[in-house]
Amino acid sequence: MKKHRTAHDGQGSRPCRTGRTAAGAITIALLTAATSCAARAGNGTIAAADLKAIGAVDARFQSYNIEMVEVTGGRFWKPYPRTARAFDQRDRYSARPPIDLTNARLRRLAAALSPAYLRVSGTWANATFFADAPGSPPPGFNAVLSLEQWRGVVDFARATDAEIVTSFAISPGSRNADGTWQPGQAQHLVDATRALGGRIAAAEFMNEPTLVAISGAPAGYDAAAYGRDFRIFREWMRRTAPETLILGPGSVGDTPSPSGAGITTRDLLAASGPGVDRFSYHHYNTISPRCGGHDDPAQALSEEWLARTDAALKTYQALRDAFEPGKPIWLTETADAACGGGRWDRTFLDTFRYLDQLGRLARAGVQVVMHNTLAASDYGLLDEATFRPRPSYWAALLWRRLMGTIVLDAGKAASPDLHLYAHCHPAMEGAAALLAINTSRRASHALTLSESAERYTLHAARLQGPTVQLNGKTLALTADGGLPRLGARATPAGAIRLAPATITFLVFPNAANPACLPRRSGL
Repeated sequence: MKKHRTAHDGQGSRPCRTGRTAAGAITIALLTAATSCAARAGNGTIAAADLKAIGAVDARFQSYNIEMVEVTGGRFWKPYPRTARAFDQRDRYSARPPIDLTNARLRRLAAALSPAYLRVSGTWANATFFADAPGSPPPGFNAVLSLEQWRGVVDFARATDAEIVTSFAISPGSRNADGTWQPGQAQHLVDATRALGGRIAAAEFMNEPTLVAISGAPAGYDAAAYGRDFRIFREWMRRTAPETLILGPGSVGDTPSPSGAGITTRDLLAASGPGVDRFSYHHYNTISPRCGGHDDPAQALSEEWLARTDAALKTYQALRDAFEPGKPIWLTETADAACGGGRWDRTFLDTFRYLDQLGRLARAGVQVVMHNTLAASDYGLLDEATFRPRPSYWAALLWRRLMGTIVLDAGKAASPDLHLYAHCHPAMEGAAALLAINTSRRASHALTLSESAERYTLHAARLQGPTVQLNGKTLALTADGGLPRLGARATPAGAIRLAPATITFLVFPNAANPACLPRRSGL
């Protein structure tokens, strides 16, 4: 990205100000293309035609989780109270009925994020018994997944263009007398999925084997036992469901968040030997107050906070390289805070982390990122009671519509507070899309566009508020529950200002970027 000298309007070095009405509301002026303070923190030129391809991601790169306990019903992370009173850690769970996967709004909003992977797993899945009819779980299990509930998952996936990803029960009830895992329950689930006309696209053996204290595994479960069981699982999968990708190990906790591992991933991989199709891991920046976390929202836009994504990936890349070299990496469970999400995760403030994480991971070559969850507790993209979108859902929708599978090199911004990511557009030949995230709470940043663009800027009057505006208009479902039009603002070539704490997508429809043109034989 070339350095560019910005023309000033003769106002010297007076500080940038976001315009306000007499009532104090932020005005549409923050979206104005030309600005007198465009060069406040350094600036560069974006030449969309010249952005080079650096990789590609899975067509279902942006995906999500619906936890197994949501499907079966049961006790899951209780949403925080609406008031600011202290959260009682002894009251961290709440009982909930099974999620209504036939709900028209839920299906409509999930389909808008497709194609995607739908992962049905989580800690509760480790001890869930699959049965043809509802009932009480047999000894060695904690919950029951009925055939009718699984039919709901298969139907939901079909209706929303989602591919199913799951894991299997590994609790004492799934084992023989000497404690060895047996594939009978897993076989039942695979057979039922096929009988329902569905398929399991990918599967992890179990959820988070590093956290043995809470995994549902037998007492004393160690890396050697995992290695033995995983080899049985791998051989059974190759024989019974060769079309299903084996994911693994699905670890969490090998970095200083959110809690220490009971067994290290290195121990697990050394014991199991190679044999996964995709290397999977989980990552949360922190743990929520439900599990003892005490993070300050003031750090949510800091580089230290956002770069935790890079630190976790570096750890698991090294393990992949050592034990499963060359295997694509999937992040199969992630959000800001484990244990249901942090207090600001349902607000616009976490949207910065959500999009920045997608940008970082795509640039680094991670193939799939599965957000936890679609619609449960505080980290859900949708409110669990109403299925109404939260700010990060609108960000996810823009990513789906504007950022394709070919990753481009956006260069490095002049300011560390400005994060730039670029992809080919998913639908327009030759078009490129740029994501510009201004994480500074005070300073505007500038870019100079070499050609005209379509601009989509997200901002909120309150960073920790539940609503978000696109180009100055509050985003909300229509009166009949449909998605609103996500209108762009035509932006001519030249200098643009990126106001403090805003997120901007820029689409260059006429870029004719060679990396974004179809490759035809003989051309």
